[in-house]
Amino acid sequence: MTSEKFEIEINTLKSFFEVYCKDKHENQENRNVTLEYKNKTFEIELCLCKECQDAINYSFDRLLQCPNEIKPRCRKCPTPCYEKPRWKNVAKVMIHSAVKLSLSKMKSRVKNIFS
Repeated sequence: MTSEKFEIEINTLKSFFEVYCKDKHENQENRNVTLEYKNKTFEIELCLCKECQDAINYSFDRLLQCPNEIKPRCRKCPTPCYEKPRWKNVAKVMIHSAVKLSLSKMKSRVKNIFS
């Protein structure tokens, strides 16, 4: 996977986990995470609770170890690397956040129509 694709993937995870954590948990803390991928450094600021921080770190680890040159969607991957219980947790985060983010996009578009 290219560095650009890796950056897109980590920013997607960041967005999804922050939306989920804000809706479901309390006690979020700002933390900086540094990831190295193909000799490039990525700095990410996360605002998550401890539980979500652990989950996103696991997701980052899986992403860093992805053996596919062209990364498929995890749910369609022929060689899944997530442990089953952790995958179910990440899927729950993704579903919740995708709905929230889609609704906010639709709300924004409707506002733009009437503005």
